Amino acid sequence: MRTHKIASLALAVSAAFSSSVLAQEAEATQKKEASLEQITVTAQKRTQSIQEVPISVATLSGEKFESLFSGGEDILALAVRVPGLYAESSNGRVAPRFYIRGLGNTDFDLAASQPVSIIMDEVVMENVVLKSFPLFDVQQVEVLRGPQGTLFGRNTTAGIIKFDTVKPTQDVEGYGKVGFGSFGTMNLEGAISGGLTDDLSARLSVLSQERDDYIDNAFTGENDAIGGYDEKAYRLQLLWEPSADFSALLNVHGRDLEGTASIFRANIFDKGSNDLNANYDRETVFYDGDLTGDGIDNNPQEYEGFGTSLKLEYDMDTVTFTSISALETAEGSSLGDIDGGFNRPDGTSGPGFIPFSAVTQDRLNDLEQFTQEFRLSSNTRDAVNWQVGAFYYDASFNVTSIDGFFGATTVFHDNQTWALFGQSSYQVTDKLNITGGLRYTHDSKSLVVGDQNVDGFAVVIGAASIQDYEDIDVDDGQMSFELSANYRVTDDMSLFARFANGFRAQTIQGRDVAFEGAPSVADAETINSFEVGIKSDLLDDTLRLNAAAFYYTVDDMQFSAIGGGNNFTALVNADKGEAYGLEVDAQWLATDELTFTAGYSYNHTEIKDDTLTVSPCGTNPAFGSTGNCTVTDPRPDGFVASIDGNPFPQAPESIFNFTARYAVPMGDDGEFFVFTDWAFQGETNIFLYEAVEFTTDNNFEGGLRIGYENFAHNYTVALFGRNITDEDNVKGAIDFNNLTGIVNEPRVWGVEFKYTYF
Repeated sequence: MRTHKIASLALAVSAAFSSSVLAQEAEATQKKEASLEQITVTAQKRTQSIQEVPISVATLSGEKFESLFSGGEDILALAVRVPGLYAESSNGRVAPRFYIRGLGNTDFDLAASQPVSIIMDEVVMENVVLKSFPLFDVQQVEVLRGPQGTLFGRNTTAGIIKFDTVKPTQDVEGYGKVGFGSFGTMNLEGAISGGLTDDLSARLSVLSQERDDYIDNAFTGENDAIGGYDEKAYRLQLLWEPSADFSALLNVHGRDLEGTASIFRANIFDKGSNDLNANYDRETVFYDGDLTGDGIDNNPQEYEGFGTSLKLEYDMDTVTFTSISALETAEGSSLGDIDGGFNRPDGTSGPGFIPFSAVTQDRLNDLEQFTQEFRLSSNTRDAVNWQVGAFYYDASFNVTSIDGFFGATTVFHDNQTWALFGQSSYQVTDKLNITGGLRYTHDSKSLVVGDQNVDGFAVVIGAASIQDYEDIDVDDGQMSFELSANYRVTDDMSLFARFANGFRAQTIQGRDVAFEGAPSVADAETINSFEVGIKSDLLDDTLRLNAAAFYYTVDDMQFSAIGGGNNFTALVNADKGEAYGLEVDAQWLATDELTFTAGYSYNHTEIKDDTLTVSPCGTNPAFGSTGNCTVTDPRPDGFVASIDGNPFPQAPESIFNFTARYAVPMGDDGEFFVFTDWAFQGETNIFLYEAVEFTTDNNFEGGLRIGYENFAHNYTVALFGRNITDEDNVKGAIDFNNLTGIVNEPRVWGVEFKYTYF
């Protein structure tokens, strides 16, 4: 399987670059007049050229971005499409987990904290469910690597992913897009923008994504029982500009999702191997989960959300005042047959041996997140530019965990944060610019265990009771800072260096209360990061080549120890985490008709704690079980595994991606085009401990888009394919009961039509 994957990828790369050579020969005597477009970013909360920002930044937009979602994909489609960026989930289309430069969090709980922050239209999406809001009518995606605590706050130790949507215009414009694909996949997307009065403009954007159930449940004999989804989302923006100095932007948005949670597949590995075995069938599962009492559940998932924000900007000549107020709400539930198979009362089970059935449901109830930011920023061409601000965050929600054996428990979470920050840049000379920033953040969290029954389940049955758990309150205040320099060597090349410090706030994990375990608390972690890089536009602005090398250490690094015989989810702090690596981003306009982009990252991550141990894959000393997988770590007592020296979980050692687009003019007003994109994921350890079964390598996926674009009538029609070689890539696993795995989405072919109105 690995040989097949590598050969397929090599063939695709060879074909793409062979086309490049032929195109270069044909154009050898012609002078290139075209050049790459200039990209602007708001990585430092002001508009700047990407080549001038002293941060390692990558962007996605236009065709490269839209192609990723043509087959009905959710936000996880961004994984491996940017060097150093990875994402995965065991919660279906909600609660994604992001990783930048290897730093992330594998915790699947709905109260989990992540070191990668998601910013949508300048509003932080802190809860894992809010991070999954559907992507549509997006202007640009920015991936900011490394700590971003000075301007964006705590819980940004790995970096941020920033989404900016298309804003209202006075001119009437918009688009409509419809796509149909395999498995009954249908995508409808559109937007309309224009002026309502001379001062007021609006933009309405909508999305509908659907897929039919396509996976059979062989246990019940039901065909097409699972795997589909129906997602609806909208965004309405009103922009009021009564004068040249003042603007008010109101954003109202919502989503409604009904579908399938993650597909867990039992015993798809043989012990001692990480290759998929005969138990794996992409379109078949064997589910016996009946948590609701209404029959086999088939992993249903339902979520809805609503949010609104108001951005006010007032230009006071030399200073600009900005206020951003936002409210986000969400609720919903996911149910999973997490053993991935069946276990009958007579003791028979399958696929493979499953010691007991495991089905759970997690519900997010009454999530409310309020944020307020005030900023003052300089608005001059002076040598010194500055901005100062204040930020407030208040969130509350409760999570109910239900299990068919233990019962149900609701835990209530509250989180408040306030911060003061400032940043200043000084143009020392025509070539040298230095930037410094400080932020003080105070964060407090609390957890209260509830006392109500849920759907007839006892609160907690067995030895534990509500009285066994006291309320938990934690708080911490820390200073974050950064210092960077950008030196312009020539008009087309600059060097930068950056030292940044940040922290991830303390975390409380209460899910284990539902399984007769105690809540756990992780102390705040602190990161110190150093990076150097080069940014360049070469070959008459036809080649953009940016690169960065980094080194960081994390003190008191937070991890989630998941699994063991009881499948507990406990927070732990390692003494230290260490990582180093590099990223390269390239874009080349080979000819007027042929464009390439490519990216590569290498991440070496290592846990530094010679006393930290975890319980791997079903280990249970009470029954003498050492687990059902092949652990390669030292095991001091024969049961636990020492994780000192291991890589961070779900941290790909390498990422490589590239795209190629070739266009042929057709007449005076159109072109025929071919676009392909490929992404490769290197060796990745799924859990904190290392085991043969739970290590992946050589995963890759490719996409293809072939179509015709008419410039005179503003329409495009295209055939598309996602995962065109139909790769079966392992993305995650459940390790406590059997060798259960989670795989990627299947191959999808389809057709798409888009009309744009200017």
